[in-house]
Amino acid sequence: MTVKVRTATPCEAIGLGSNSIQLLSEAGGLIAYASDFAEQFPQAAAYVDRILKGAKPADLPLQAPTKFDLVINLKTAKSLGLDVPFGMQQRADTLIE
Repeated sequence: MTVKVRTATPCEAIGLGSNSIQLLSEAGGLIAYASDFAEQFPQAAAYVDRILKGAKPADLPLQAPTKFDLVINLKTAKSLGLDVPFGMQQRADTLIE
């Protein structure tokens, strides 16, 4: 069996959009799990707003993401001879078949 490995470009690794992890999986990645980038933009805007109104950045609380996306590429799993458990498939936000 031959496995083709490709290193992600910096833009792909960082993620440049709300669907970037899905794009990585569609490109052949087996599983992608990351915070929802679209959710983080309003949080960042709220931080900027508070700083512009005079808040000290060091005094602002750290906010962790609350929503994460799980994308599983079943096509890649099949080509690698892997079985993805049904429970994991049910938890996935997106399945690529």
